[in-house]
Amino acid sequence: MLDLSVTKFVKSKLVEPIKHFFVQIGELSFFAGRFFKEVFTPPFEFKELLRQCYQMGNRSLVLVGVTGFIIGLVMTLQSRPTLIQFGAVSWMPNMTGISIVREIGPVITALICAGRIASGIGAELGSMRVTEQIDAMEVSGTNPFKYLVVTRILATTLMLPLLVVFGDLIALYGSALVENLKGDVSFQLYFNTVFDALSFGDVVPATIKSFFFGFVIGLVGCYKGYYSKKGTAGVGLAANTAVVMASLLVFVVDFIAVFVSDIFYEL
Repeated sequence: MLDLSVTKFVKSKLVEPIKHFFVQIGELSFFAGRFFKEVFTPPFEFKELLRQCYQMGNRSLVLVGVTGFIIGLVMTLQSRPTLIQFGAVSWMPNMTGISIVREIGPVITALICAGRIASGIGAELGSMRVTEQIDAMEVSGTNPFKYLVVTRILATTLMLPLLVVFGDLIALYGSALVENLKGDVSFQLYFNTVFDALSFGDVVPATIKSFFFGFVIGLVGCYKGYYSKKGTAGVGLAANTAVVMASLLVFVVDFIAVFVSDIFYEL
């Protein structure tokens, strides 16, 4: 009797979650494969794509800008006393610029967009699934996957790198503001030092992985919303799980990108 209860406990707490994880990975991979199949076949929904780019790009500027500005301020304020102790405060623009452009800017922007965009897509498509709007589109002979999913994934893939560039510039401006007030460093000198410190190998890998961040965020949001179940409660579940899964995959993609870039640096 005890062995049976232990077996049930192990199955419910260990086996089932692992099984559910691999099922989710398989379904998400199939969903991504369907996207790559549909994206190259006509008709192309350019008007809807532009609308989604506006929804996801323009309406995220304020949030990304405020976040980037605060990151630049806080990072400089926290690092400046330590650099003063070592007599290396002149390295502040170099350190801040490389840190923000290489890693902090893309990852923080991706996490902000995962919270805003992935949850929004999951809730929107989930509500359409629950209210049978997607089923109605299928019955009417249209392709809801191309209209709803392909356009949103393409929009996030295209817009996130632009948001990353915008967030990086605002973060650098926040850092420059602190240096101007506390160290009497002019904005021109600060940005000249930052751009001199940055190299081709700093900007390009960060830009490339931003496209993958956007693709992952759009893919997860659309997947969770498109296959939402359990009535209206499933809409909230889809939005919640979309944020969690997209955030985790952002870190996974970032690790893979850093690992691959390090290999190329060593060659």
